[in-house]
Amino acid sequence: MNGTSAAAEDRVFAALANATRREVLRLLRDGGPQPVQALADHFAMRRPSLSEHLKVLRDAGLVSEQRSGRQRIYRLEAAPLAEVQDWLHPYERFWRDRMKGLGDLLDSMPDDDRP
Repeated sequence: MNGTSAAAEDRVFAALANATRREVLRLLRDGGPQPVQALADHFAMRRPSLSEHLKVLRDAGLVSEQRSGRQRIYRLEAAPLAEVQDWLHPYERFWRDRMKGLGDLLDSMPDDDRP
């Protein structure tokens, strides 16, 4: 992996590390593109604070911004999430194999149904 893609991946993981930003992504996933104010209505924070979270998400490529008159409409950009999934896949496979091994071990043990 080259330095540029590693830096981009780091920005995505850093963006996802924050619960507010994950919630913004969920809102955009479930509700489609939304203006800043509609997103802000879901949080007990000042709009400039939410704007900082949106900037982090934009810089990570997780959302895009489109101006419509005086409004800024945000849209989920899911492509970077596919890269996260690709990164996580070997770990998922690791744990699935471990759980299968544990299941096989438990299946091979005698039952304790003795009186």
